[in-house]
Amino acid sequence: MGYVYMLTAAFLWGLIGPVSRLAFAHGLTPLEVAFWRAVFGGLLFGFHAALIGRIRVAPRDLPIVLGFGPIGVALFYASFQLAVQAGGGAMAAVLLYTAPAWVAILSWSFLKEPMGPHKLTALFLTLLGVAGVSLQGGEARIHPVGIMWGLISGFTYALYYLFGKIYLQRYETPTLFAYAMPIGALSLLPLISFHRPGPMAWGAIAFLTICSTYLAYLIYYAGLQRLEATRAAVVATLEPVIATAVSYLAWGERFGPLGYLGAALVILGVLWMVQAPSAPPDSLSHAASRHREGSSEKRR
Repeated sequence: MGYVYMLTAAFLWGLIGPVSRLAFAHGLTPLEVAFWRAVFGGLLFGFHAALIGRIRVAPRDLPIVLGFGPIGVALFYASFQLAVQAGGGAMAAVLLYTAPAWVAILSWSFLKEPMGPHKLTALFLTLLGVAGVSLQGGEARIHPVGIMWGLISGFTYALYYLFGKIYLQRYETPTLFAYAMPIGALSLLPLISFHRPGPMAWGAIAFLTICSTYLAYLIYYAGLQRLEATRAAVVATLEPVIATAVSYLAWGERFGPLGYLGAALVILGVLWMVQAPSAPPDSLSHAASRHREGSSEKRR
């Protein structure tokens, strides 16, 4: 059942890009999608936190928890949506998976975790893969701005590790996001010109919020309780594969040969990272970098 839970979560996360494109096609901008996802996600996590009686955050922690909203929610959600708009759901999902590489760099810089040959190899594979995705030819329309937003989404995703390393020892995930998501939504508010979305756009927002944000994290953590963190992280790497397949079927997105090779190298870099000999920190790093939407990790 652990593998079933993890596969379900990866599938729901893999649909974020293709479903976001549906919202774009029916009148919403990327920033509006990010805004509504943060608003309704905050409501769901807030209700959950209140239901389990874990709504309170200590005053000493409140500035950091609230401060995470503009970066960990607003910038992360917005950059991913802008990457989907500029380069497609498949490209955005692949570049999101540079997060473990960013985690390794941040952990080495700020947490003084060692950077051995194993991690350096994973970083090299990831960078080589990003170069392949960026320089590909073929039918995919890859714009530099899409690459930029995709890398920013991977970087902001990686910040969940530093945040979660400290605060997930003190609070439940719904508690943290009951505070961070509304602040993230408020941070996006001045940047948005609102439109009147139709029923299909609202349906896409509902799916992204309920299924690919709230439920995906609950299912992910249910799986994490039944699997080792490293095994869970490996299964989660199916997300960009799912995003690529669904984007192809739904929107006709295609990489060129170099792009598919690059995507494979990014995923190989992730797998290599989580299988490092120093398994507990690395697997935790990857676990923490997981987030569709959402959650600061024991993960993404």
